[in-house]
Parts: sequence; C-alpha cells; structure tokens
Amino acid sequence: MDSIIKIKNLKKYFGKLHAVDDISFDIKKGEIFGFLGPNGAGKSTTIRCMMGFNK
Repeated sequence: MDSIIKIKNLKKYFGKLHAVDDISFDIKKGEIFGFLGPNGAGKSTTIRCMMGFNK
C-alpha cells in the first residue's frame, strides 16, 4: 500500500540548534499514527515543516 505521508531525513536548524535532526517516517492510508515525545523534542516543528510553515 502506498504512503499518504512520507517524510525522509527531515532536518531543521535554528542557528546552531538542531530542532529536528534526521527524522523519517511514512503513514499509510487508514493507519492511526501518534506523534509523542517530551517538551522540546521537535514535534510541533516537524508538523509545521510538513505543512510548509517552516521552510
């Protein structure tokens, strides 16, 4: 089955800070996906990058 969302080697830096460092995942149609982690782990930054808010 094809992925409806695919992220490969996503990296996001704010200056020297590694906000997101080399994250990869794919989500298939009908799959339930949870995105968990502690405060400051880069969850919101990853979602913002996926939506195109952070370039």
